[in-house]
Amino acid sequence: MSTPSAVAVVVPARDEEVLLPACLESVRVARDALRAEHPTMRSEVFVVLDVCRDDTAGVVARHGARGVTSRAGYVGAARALGVETAAEWAGDRGDLWIASTDADSVVPPHWLLTQVRLAAEGHDLVVGTVSPRPADLSPDVLAAWHARHTLSDGHEHVHGANLGFSLDAYLDVGGFAPLPVHEDVELVEAMRRASLDWVATGAIDVSTSGRRTARAPLGFASYLEGLGA
Repeated sequence: MSTPSAVAVVVPARDEEVLLPACLESVRVARDALRAEHPTMRSEVFVVLDVCRDDTAGVVARHGARGVTSRAGYVGAARALGVETAAEWAGDRGDLWIASTDADSVVPPHWLLTQVRLAAEGHDLVVGTVSPRPADLSPDVLAAWHARHTLSDGHEHVHGANLGFSLDAYLDVGGFAPLPVHEDVELVEAMRRASLDWVATGAIDVSTSGRRTARAPLGFASYLEGLGA
């Protein structure tokens, strides 16, 4: 991978009117930082409205992002639709960079800049870390989380809330599978099997919700619930 021609942020969302505003504001800041260093690089945000029943669509409109409607009910299918829509926006250019996060997450200001830099260094896939918001967890659960997670370079974790990859690499392995959970892990494992150039970085840690009510069965919220068992 070389320096991307454009960057697309893909965010799946289901009934996220409460937490999505903070996510989109953090992405706006990250896009501003990217624009300051790469003024000719286009960027866009695609929020996939996956069977939403609240005002998530209104939040998307008020923040100037692009809403994409999905009836799939599976996060894997929602992410795939977001990437497909982003590819159409970019004219199906393989050097489009896709940055993936979640609607209940807040990305750091240098999130996109760091991913673009790593892409320019030759990486097809960037795997970042996430940390649950401390205020959402009890001290015991938070301690259990940190005991099991490495937040430095070379970590072994995979989170859809903090991934980046080129469109070419994504298409080479068939994209996100239409799964209700672990579509992120499946994609990363497929890219590794394909011997694509990848890096696990701790430099762009994403803050994510520590809620225990799951949007996806056996997903992140269920994992946190298990830590408190």
